[in-house]
Amino acid sequence: MTLDQLTHFLAWCTLINIALLLFSTVCLYAFSEQVRKIHSKLFDIDENKLPGIYFKYLAAYKILIIVFNLVPYIALRIIA
Repeated sequence: MTLDQLTHFLAWCTLINIALLLFSTVCLYAFSEQVRKIHSKLFDIDENKLPGIYFKYLAAYKILIIVFNLVPYIALRIIA
């Protein structure tokens, strides 16, 4: 795999992951009541604790996208 191919791969990974993050965020906020009911029954968690859990999930996912997709992509763009 060449540096050019790896750069394109990371660009697409970043784009797809950011799209999934945005989709998750929109779904969690647009359908928050329905999603909280489902998750509270499914995982036996109090509905009042779920917004904090969702926030931690979205924050962790964003950090992982930055660390494992965006930063390597930018580094490859700099050296290529």
